[in-house]
Amino acid sequence: MASWRLPRTPLLLRAAQRLLPAPLRRSGSGPAPPRLPGSLVRSGGFVGGRWVQAAAAFPVLDPASGAELGRVADCGVAEARAAVRAAWEAGPGWSAAPAKERSALLRKWYSLMMENKDDLAKIITAENGKPLKEAQGEILYSASFLEWFAEEARRIYGDIIPPSVKDRRFLVLKQPVGVAAIITPWNFPSAMITRKVGAALAAGCTVVVKPAEDTPLSALALGELANQAGIPAGVYNVVPCSQQQTPAVGEALCTDPLVAKISFTGSTATGKVLLHHAAGTVKRVSMELGGHAPFIVFDSADVDRAVAGALASKYRNSGQTCVCTNRFLVQKRIHDAFVEKFAKAIERELHVGNGFDEGTTQGPLINEKAVGKVERHISDAVSQGASIVTGGKRHGFGKNFFEPTLLSNVTTNMLCTQEETFGPLAPVIKFDTEAEAVAIANSANVGLAGYFYSQDPAQIWRVAEQLEVGIVGVNEGLLSSVECPFGGVKQSGLGREGSKYGINEYLEIKYVCFGGL
Repeated sequence: MASWRLPRTPLLLRAAQRLLPAPLRRSGSGPAPPRLPGSLVRSGGFVGGRWVQAAAAFPVLDPASGAELGRVADCGVAEARAAVRAAWEAGPGWSAAPAKERSALLRKWYSLMMENKDDLAKIITAENGKPLKEAQGEILYSASFLEWFAEEARRIYGDIIPPSVKDRRFLVLKQPVGVAAIITPWNFPSAMITRKVGAALAAGCTVVVKPAEDTPLSALALGELANQAGIPAGVYNVVPCSQQQTPAVGEALCTDPLVAKISFTGSTATGKVLLHHAAGTVKRVSMELGGHAPFIVFDSADVDRAVAGALASKYRNSGQTCVCTNRFLVQKRIHDAFVEKFAKAIERELHVGNGFDEGTTQGPLINEKAVGKVERHISDAVSQGASIVTGGKRHGFGKNFFEPTLLSNVTTNMLCTQEETFGPLAPVIKFDTEAEAVAIANSANVGLAGYFYSQDPAQIWRVAEQLEVGIVGVNEGLLSSVECPFGGVKQSGLGREGSKYGINEYLEIKYVCFGGL
């Protein structure tokens, strides 16, 4: 097991010192950062089972206060290629290990996550800002993928096909694709890693993780626990990097001939860039990209249940999830009642504050750019006749905080109904007929998740089949489950994650014809 020591050079010593628990950190000017668990916080990249530094470091900020949590190695193309080489060299041994052995190591990693769940959640809240209760939920969700794929590792079955001639036998084998580059977002900095890495390692692949520049600490903490679990050197590698280094590192991972697979979660625009890079070497690709989820409330719906579902679907993580509702479509007869009850629920149930404060349900947005997009969408809607029912402006708690907002009198011409907001904004469109609602819902060029509320069985079947999305919630606002496939259609991506289907993204199918019998 590799050990981690503080770098000895003065510059790197100061960089690492900032990542120690708050009582051990020297005081300075500006807001005090949250306390971080020193046993899991790391400042280097993790390559070939060793903690490595880079020529420079970049700051990780607390989105709630703007305070610097610490500085992390700013890995570049050289470090990315070294990580790929380490993964490639570890590949033969890992893929040849019995499935039972891989399963046991993934299970040990899961157990260590559960033992350290509170500290892992604190890291998420510190670097991402989401309320601690939500962060704790993410860790349980994240760990569940390691548990699930530890079990799936032993269920990678091939096939025997009845032959068409007497002297032959036809077999089908499933084998790991090879090195997988894993590029993950900031909104679920732990779960988006394990959902991919759990499947990859179970299949016998090795990985290089490139976490989002806003939230690298969770990926590095997972690296520490993987090391403690006995995952062999080179099987799990992490190359954190700054926003400035990200394009070059992403291109290096997508074009390296030793990388066989790319798995990315993020924006559709970035996904297209990575697809272009990966095309040159025809890599296997999984993409979980942008969403623009509709939430339809039909006249037959239970309005109170619909409001509860709307609250959960829209405002989890302050609206910063890819399956968050972005457009509410409410049928004419119940529209006013829904808007009134939704506004009251927002004002009663949602509380803006620091994620570490008890009672907080709405933390900060990830940065000021995200706040600006919410403001731009509201301004555009109001200029075209929309009404602010509640919220509508920045919250006094800090520059990255925004009031949960509800708009009525919204039309399909407004920006907030044409592009993903990724913030705490709920625009409500009134509609007349089922066909109109489905047409509006399907008008987007993306299709990740969709929701609708109805008590008409025939309508439920019709709409569930007609919605052009990969995931449908019927009378339910929270969808994600480790047992179920996650992914979208149209420009929301390629492939599926989680479930029994997720491991197939990391397997090749080989046909063997055994003749001369």
